Amino acid sequence: MTIIVLTQCPIGLRGFLTRWLLEISPGVFIGGPSARVRAALWDEVKQYAGIGRGLLAYSTNNEQGFAFETHDHKWQPIDREGVTLIHRPSAPVAPKSPTAAGWSNASKRRRFGNR
Repeated sequence: MTIIVLTQCPIGLRGFLTRWLLEISPGVFIGGPSARVRAALWDEVKQYAGIGRGLLAYSTNNEQGFAFETHDHKWQPIDREGVTLIHRPSAPVAPKSPTAAGWSNASKRRRFGNR
């Protein structure tokens, strides 16, 4: 079983994949091609994806029962003791704005009355 998920890819690439796989939802392809055809399809996806992203998942004989690859995706597969996990990069922390010195406006109103 092979699953390919495309995001923001050219329509021509989607049409190309429908020759071997069934498009069950926009950008989601599923089928059972041989390993050689799967590798050729994935090479085409990587070559013609443009600004888009791709995800390939396929069944294999390992502990998880499947393997996957990504193309131009922020989340990256990593191997941890024989198990493939997805590494999600942490969001960049925005620098804190400097706090203004002195009393706040609310504090000034409380202190000196409502003027």
